[in-house]
Amino acid sequence: MSSSEIYDLIIIGGGPGGLTAGIYAMRAALKTALIELGAPGGQMNNSDSVENWPGDEHIGGAELAMKFSQHAQSYGLDVISQEVVELKPGLDVHTVKLANGDSLMAHAVILATGGSPRKLQIPGEEEYYGKGVSYCGVCDGFFFRDKTIVAVGGGDTAVEESLYLAKLAKQVYLVHRRDALRASALLQQRAMAECKIEILWNSVVTEIKANDNGVYAVDLKNTQTGEKSIQTTDGVFIFIGFDPNNKLVPAGTKMNADGYVVTDEKCETNAPGIFVIGDLREKYFRQIVISASDGATAALAAAHFVETRKSAEVCELPEALQTEAS
Repeated sequence: MSSSEIYDLIIIGGGPGGLTAGIYAMRAALKTALIELGAPGGQMNNSDSVENWPGDEHIGGAELAMKFSQHAQSYGLDVISQEVVELKPGLDVHTVKLANGDSLMAHAVILATGGSPRKLQIPGEEEYYGKGVSYCGVCDGFFFRDKTIVAVGGGDTAVEESLYLAKLAKQVYLVHRRDALRASALLQQRAMAECKIEILWNSVVTEIKANDNGVYAVDLKNTQTGEKSIQTTDGVFIFIGFDPNNKLVPAGTKMNADGYVVTDEKCETNAPGIFVIGDLREKYFRQIVISASDGATAALAAAHFVETRKSAEVCELPEALQTEAS
């Protein structure tokens, strides 16, 4: 791989947004590379089942991830399995530095590095993720219709998700480590008025237990008395925050107070030619279909950006060289 080679577009991240961007970029005839250190598909690979992807009533997360990847690579997308350590914006081209020492250059870059739900860091959480443990009520609540759920958290997201889950579940136990919720007053009122929601105050989950049939209980500890107890449940939903993977976002890029990148409707940042999509971008909901939509939007916008940039470069050449460049 030549270090002097300039791509039209480099996509950093191979989740649903990044792979969709790859599909649209290749269809737009952009010279494109997608860089992903892990398995293509991102967090889709961790879901046993996806039932809200249009056109597939039921599909495994890993299978859907494979379909995304195969579709993108069917156009000849250059996929590079490396870690990106820095994105350095430039006036004419942007530089992407890799952990192996290589540097790649591109007229446009799409950052699709996503984010990660905050973890409780307790036994059973990682082992049973996607098998009774979830971080998204909208994604997985359907699987717990008429069942018992333990939700963890006390902020707006935790209460909103608990209210949503209460529409589906038989009972929702909301576990909160303090004696008062942090959610807005209106959400608190709604939670208190919902007969299916019971709040377990001053409590933390210390372990998630499961057997061959899946999650069946959680161990609880009272934060004031130290008393231990067990709560039976069919699933555990954890809503204690979400952290955007923003370490590659260049300095000076506009972000909100929570670290999400602010973009325009084209998914472009305040740095020309740098786009941000998926869970890293400030938005209202985080779903596979929304990340895919971001990817399509950003790739089409990047194609227009690159075309405009190249046309401007040709116009600046002497007349004799313009004929040669065309």
